[in-house]
Amino acid sequence: MQTITGTEKQDGEIFSQEHLHLIYRYVYSYVRNQQEAENLTSEIFLKAVRFLDLERSTHHCRAWLFRVARTTIADYWRAHYRRAATHSLDDLLEAGWEGPAVEEESTQSSSAAENRVQDILQSLPARYREVLTYRFLINLSIRETAVSMDLTEANVKVIQFRALKRAAELDGGLPTDRSARSN
Repeated sequence: MQTITGTEKQDGEIFSQEHLHLIYRYVYSYVRNQQEAENLTSEIFLKAVRFLDLERSTHHCRAWLFRVARTTIADYWRAHYRRAATHSLDDLLEAGWEGPAVEEESTQSSSAAENRVQDILQSLPARYREVLTYRFLINLSIRETAVSMDLTEANVKVIQFRALKRAAELDGGLPTDRSARSN
């Protein structure tokens, strides 16, 4: 069994503090629930602490941390959909669920915009969605996005361009027919 020295523990804590908010924002962008995002972020760091190799570069550790986050989020949604499939509406009502809350008019328009963005993101292929999430929801640079996804910067730029183009087409901002653009 390997023991952890004081320096390694301190390095792990520093790494965790530096990346905590970044991972939380990443998780929140997928689950859209503060409590769930906090729980998943804690779970991610608990998983990561066991196998974190701080001897490697910061970029490698960050990319690995995002891979752990990605698989943890996937596990969460798999479990979530399994649970959702086992509950009927009657069961939820018996348990005290009161149905969706009525929103105020002022928050309704921003909520509609957020819902539209989420709908568009969900309509995109996973790779496109992930690049847009890193770049615009988490505000990572192209370099940070490339490191997190284990891609080249040029590849991230191309994927981002294609993702934004597809998102605009889905939103009705661009024609989807190539011949319409050549005229």
